[in-house]
Amino acid sequence: MTLMLLLAYLALGAVAGTLAGLFGIGGGLVIVPALAAAFVVHGVAEPVIMHLAIGTSLATIVITGSSSAWGHYKKGNIRRDWFMLLLPGLMLGALSGVFIASSLSSGALGSLFGVFLLIVAGRMIAVKEIAEGRQAPSRWIMLVAGALIGGFSALFGIGGGTLSVPWLARCGATMRQAVGTSSACGMPIAVVGAATFIATGWGVPDLPAGATGYVLWPAFLAIVVTSVPFARVGVRMASVLPAKKLKIAFAVLLLIVGVRFLF
Repeated sequence: MTLMLLLAYLALGAVAGTLAGLFGIGGGLVIVPALAAAFVVHGVAEPVIMHLAIGTSLATIVITGSSSAWGHYKKGNIRRDWFMLLLPGLMLGALSGVFIASSLSSGALGSLFGVFLLIVAGRMIAVKEIAEGRQAPSRWIMLVAGALIGGFSALFGIGGGTLSVPWLARCGATMRQAVGTSSACGMPIAVVGAATFIATGWGVPDLPAGATGYVLWPAFLAIVVTSVPFARVGVRMASVLPAKKLKIAFAVLLLIVGVRFLF
């Protein structure tokens, strides 16, 4: 790995961590497209680019997400009863999401990711605030919800907060509980997803040096080194910067990247 590429991965971790702290979203929305672009420059074979980007993103979330989840746990922000109801579905969904991704070509997976970015961006612009519910759903509904959250999150290499925070809020959680419980939900998704991407990518030809299955360890290490401390920077920035304008600007960026993936 060249010095320029190492610096690019370090910068990516800093940006992803800052945005995660600033907007309360998973860094995977930034990490996956940035890694895909870096892999093109690095000369990674096209058939493995998207799978490698998503698998590596999930591996970074194992580390960065654990820091966030532990902080919320110490502050009592995690609804452990709801987390346990979601957990079986999250793990099953993550497993299924990786196998779906493995069955798709890199181009098809990139197009799906582009559509997902457009949906997320549109929701960030259109929805002013998340509606809160008052009644928790049944065990079976939570199981299905967990499977859907885990499946889409593993398929696109994100921590799941984009999906789980609105769901938990509608179940009656406060926003603090929704964000805290969502951070805990990201851990099993990331662990199962990353491990399965390693397994499904094991022995695949055209993988670059330093990769185990669909996880590229040099990129993983560089991103983790900077994303954790910069997440704290993002949290501090959120209290002083115009959040609404920044959110719209970030949504526009997602729209541009989403269109790029599609075309």
